[in-house]
Amino acid sequence: MSFIATANPPVIGAEQPVQNHPWFPAVSLPDLRKVCLLDGTVTPNRLRHALLHALDTVNGELRAFRVQHEAQGHASLAAVPCEQLDGTSANVARYLRAVYAHVQADMAEAYRDIDTTPSGDGKAERVREKIEAKIEEHRRTMRWALSDLLAIPRTTVELI
Repeated sequence: MSFIATANPPVIGAEQPVQNHPWFPAVSLPDLRKVCLLDGTVTPNRLRHALLHALDTVNGELRAFRVQHEAQGHASLAAVPCEQLDGTSANVARYLRAVYAHVQADMAEAYRDIDTTPSGDGKAERVREKIEAKIEEHRRTMRWALSDLLAIPRTTVELI
């Protein structure tokens, strides 16, 4: 049996808030850490960088959607009519799911080179395959969240 120690996350309030585009919801670093189960091994600077990358990517994919709804008079994503889940706009939940999944994929990619893999009998390769599958799962979750937000099918199938 082996033991891998994890670092405690930073004290709440110690991380600088990240400014998002005003039309989109704010993303809290402490909430991101809790939801994505990111402990202190993910440094505040690395998490901030990954979050900024995720916001840039997700906001970029939603640019036309945002412009369209701003033209219709919706002041924010939360103001776009949709179902409510636990008192929150389903669109906001989908947006956060896309951002969080993007961050998780980035973190998995960034930390996959850390050597915690077992040695011998091809175990290292199996661990790498599992990490690759997890990265793909996070990317798929992001794509599906964006598709759900844009109200487009998750999959396009065409006969060849």
